[in-house]
Amino acid sequence: MSIGLSEQEQLRRESLKQLRQLGIEPYPAEAYEINVTAADILANYEKDKTAYKTVSLAGRIMGRNIMGAASFAELQDSTGRIQIYLKRDELCPGDDKTLYNTVFKKLLDIGDFIGVKGYVFTTQTGEISIHVTEFKVLAKSLRPLPIVKRDDEGNVYDGFTNPELRYRMRYVDLTVNPDYKQIFIKRSKVINTMRSYFDNQGWMEVETPILQPIHGGAAARPFATHHNTLDMPLYLRIANELYLKRLIVAGFDGVYEFGKMFRNEGMDRTHNPEFTSMEIYVAYKDYIWMMAMVEECLEKVAVATTGSAIVKVGNNEINFEGPYEKLTMYESIQKYTGIDVSSMTEDEIAQTCKDLDIEIDSTMGRGKLIDEIFGTKVEANLIQPTYITDYPIEMTPLAKKHRNAEGLVERFELFVNGKEIANAYSELNDPIDQKERLEDQLKLAARGDDEAMAMDDDFVRALEYGMPPTSGLGIGIDRLVMLMTNQSTIQEVLFFPQMRPEKKKIELTPEETELYSLVTEGEQYLLADVKAKLADWSNKKWDTTLKSLTSKGILKVAKTDDGLFLSQK
Repeated sequence: MSIGLSEQEQLRRESLKQLRQLGIEPYPAEAYEINVTAADILANYEKDKTAYKTVSLAGRIMGRNIMGAASFAELQDSTGRIQIYLKRDELCPGDDKTLYNTVFKKLLDIGDFIGVKGYVFTTQTGEISIHVTEFKVLAKSLRPLPIVKRDDEGNVYDGFTNPELRYRMRYVDLTVNPDYKQIFIKRSKVINTMRSYFDNQGWMEVETPILQPIHGGAAARPFATHHNTLDMPLYLRIANELYLKRLIVAGFDGVYEFGKMFRNEGMDRTHNPEFTSMEIYVAYKDYIWMMAMVEECLEKVAVATTGSAIVKVGNNEINFEGPYEKLTMYESIQKYTGIDVSSMTEDEIAQTCKDLDIEIDSTMGRGKLIDEIFGTKVEANLIQPTYITDYPIEMTPLAKKHRNAEGLVERFELFVNGKEIANAYSELNDPIDQKERLEDQLKLAARGDDEAMAMDDDFVRALEYGMPPTSGLGIGIDRLVMLMTNQSTIQEVLFFPQMRPEKKKIELTPEETELYSLVTEGEQYLLADVKAKLADWSNKKWDTTLKSLTSKGILKVAKTDDGLFLSQK
């Protein structure tokens, strides 16, 4: 429970006030010219010392060593950290030493942004540093940063490591743990490498609606909202597939989109309700062609991101150089369970699930039951890149029927390190077949399947105008980045993962604080016993304070057979 500002926050606000009293604006509006970075200096100064006689850069103060008339500090910009050296009599050549003695030594803190001008030199201990001839306050930090300690070898200890705090306050995390920036730099490389590859093939990047009147293109539960002006329900897209196919109908030979998708489902180490997907559709191709394209593209991504086609992921070394192993859905289940489900009825597959101790319910059709077996018994075994192909038709309403095998569709999913990262079809372009498949989805919805696809009459109408043979692919960017950066949770590769609401700080009166301090978390106390400890309180004071704490959701009163009990809520 928080009561007001901490001592550090109070001191920093007092420093802010004093800076203004000295005529220094702690948040200046004008631009600050920068002509160099910390990384540039550290990498190139020894090669050409004459190039760094007049430097100007800016960043946060991340450490200080004040030694009277001279001081050292550590400045961190977006590229790294560099030592700066400040000498009182050079910064303040006249009688007025306020800029150094008061501003730098007393009113600046770790976390403050400053701009410095000067020249680069090497200290007696051999450290490349900036000799500061002038500095300017650029932004005052009103909250203290967590102190992350490093030993002489650069090893970090006592760091800012709590995942809850790191994900919620990524701005603090990346400031005090700058090494994590590499994850997001590599994320950018993943996307840019794919984008460059697609553009070089002549395919066009497009944008499709995020708010959609019908949730389609995947089997998932949507987020629903309402548009007031149109007086109609809308859904955050669960996929952009149906809109991209409309563009193939419109005459584009290849279109792709990197975009956010939203699914109102569970959260875990590989699922976030808001995630990034890349979907691409290329006319006159099929899923066999798509496999070769994916292998070529992902090898380029691995090399661009990590320097090699072989990527270290946990204890495994994943080889993204093709060709990848291929197993049909039925073959994979038989390989890892010894059971052939290919000719089983829905009831027989349901019984098989029960025999395998797989939890199912009555809303699941044949396709979902097979998917449950696969997800439970097969996925975790697929470490090296593996294509699972030729899915039962019930599992994939938007894929073309298999050219050779009855009851299957031309689909593959790519699994790496036990997780699916890509999904592709020979796209269904028969409008009559498509309508029938979507009608089957409506039947599943009627049985209670809240992930069943909705009927999209306009999409069917588009197909009726004619869509050429097409292959489509979706890749989960977040999971791909997890692989390329050797991260085990999706939250690590998202700047701002979805979090539970933060518990707000609640300021308490002295009376509320006194009462609250008597109630330990996880313990229950007889109300009469707590009141007895505050015997000097009047009944009115007691009633008012207790009512206030319960209304704020801090304490609760529970009635039992043994009486009234007080506890933290």
